[in-house]
Amino acid sequence: MDWSHYRFVSIWDLPAPPDAVYGILERAEDYPRWWPQVREATPVDGATGTTCIRSLLPYDLVMTVRERRRDPRAGVIEATLSGDLDGWIRWTVTPHGGGSRVVYEQEVEVRRRLMRLLAVPGRPVFRANHALMMRAGRRGLAARLAAV
Repeated sequence: MDWSHYRFVSIWDLPAPPDAVYGILERAEDYPRWWPQVREATPVDGATGTTCIRSLLPYDLVMTVRERRRDPRAGVIEATLSGDLDGWIRWTVTPHGGGSRVVYEQEVEVRRRLMRLLAVPGRPVFRANHALMMRAGRRGLAARLAAV
């Protein structure tokens, strides 16, 4: 097993319509406004940007994010990551009940040296850190949708 490889899936049910949810998710440069752990999201061009994230643990992860797919009709946004994490992320937004279901998938390889050195003993902590970040993201997105 490669202890520096992670696969995450988070599911968020939100009371807003899919188009509204997708509209917020496709504007990555606005994530710092509603997702506290996304410290910075800077566009480089129409398909690439840089982002800095930091959750509970005292380190920043810096990555280049490159759009791979944007399909509003299917509700899908995909991007590749390179930098402290290498891999991909995918948002899928679908109708659910009277609102939306958002599925976030991420598969990455940790490249940051310290995290690789601590891969075995730190794995449960890194996974918990990610879970906290995702919980805060869901709350932030719900609040953002309520304010719009």
